[in-house]
Amino acid sequence: MHKVEKFSPEINKVYLIESYTLIHILSGSGSIQVDFKNYSDWEDKAIFLEKGQYIKFLSDNFTVRKIEFLNQKKFYSNEVRVLFKHLISLGYIDLLECESCNTFLSESVLTNNSADIIDISSKQWYWQNPFKANKEEYQVIFDVKDVIDEAFSNNLSSHDLVSLINERGYNAQALIRNKIGLSVKNLMNSKRLNESLKEVAFTNKNIQEISYELGFKDDAYFNRVFKTSTGQTPKQFRENFDFENRDLFSQDIMELLRKHHTQERSLGFYADKMNLSIKSLSKKVQSKMNTSLGQLIRLELINTAKLMIIEGQSITSISRQLGFEEPNHFSRFFKHYSGTTPTDFKLKKYNS
Repeated sequence: MHKVEKFSPEINKVYLIESYTLIHILSGSGSIQVDFKNYSDWEDKAIFLEKGQYIKFLSDNFTVRKIEFLNQKKFYSNEVRVLFKHLISLGYIDLLECESCNTFLSESVLTNNSADIIDISSKQWYWQNPFKANKEEYQVIFDVKDVIDEAFSNNLSSHDLVSLINERGYNAQALIRNKIGLSVKNLMNSKRLNESLKEVAFTNKNIQEISYELGFKDDAYFNRVFKTSTGQTPKQFRENFDFENRDLFSQDIMELLRKHHTQERSLGFYADKMNLSIKSLSKKVQSKMNTSLGQLIRLELINTAKLMIIEGQSITSISRQLGFEEPNHFSRFFKHYSGTTPTDFKLKKYNS
């Protein structure tokens, strides 16, 4: 059983995930945020989320297909969990990479075969093999992740964690460090920090209660760790995240960027429009949207450029309209921030 929905999400609204869910962005521009991390490379990917995660859209022009999988049995499979246990980013499922994935992209929103994308994506994930590991090694890595997710608040040492893993003939610590570049301790600390952020942002619990529940020795230590990791105290973070009130700041700055980004890239211009100093605006963008103002401007430029390329406009015309002195300046900018040349981007889109 699954539920399919097409909708236009509100800017900066937190959408809490209640069951295993696939998010496919049909159209839109800008960044999305999942579990306090921003992503701008969501295009042509399937985004897999499990219960307890959240997603926010940092622009108001997205159209999204959401598939909620109501039958949980399938998700106990070790083959499938790679899609939902995000170790580094949102995953590596590029829907343009295989024919069956392309079929999913082109299907009706209300297709009866939507659940098939789980099997397709799982196979695609192993084919893309982001960690350059064999399947048995992947199972060890994700066994460790499962244990961390269950036991992160129990003050276990790295040795204690690894000893909880079924022995498979591998050194789990060395395997994880070799394949994903992180230690077991890094993964555990990352999990604890992420849960700390959720408790601070989404609940009204006091800091002492949160620190105790998450296994910190006292609330003063929790405050120090939290501020070192985020640059804000728990109280400041809770106020800035603005879970329920959702002030208009994000909408206002994004509206300005959409209106002026082709001609104005000066931080001072946007600071003047928002009646703030450059320093205050930059700090507020960072705390409210978890990104920099410069990054938001660059994303708007890249997204506008992509639309113009798809429309068939020449590089010379695009560079002139976007305020670049020379076409080659634009091409370098586009490749640096999108990872591909304008020509390659156009070919990929036309061949998909």
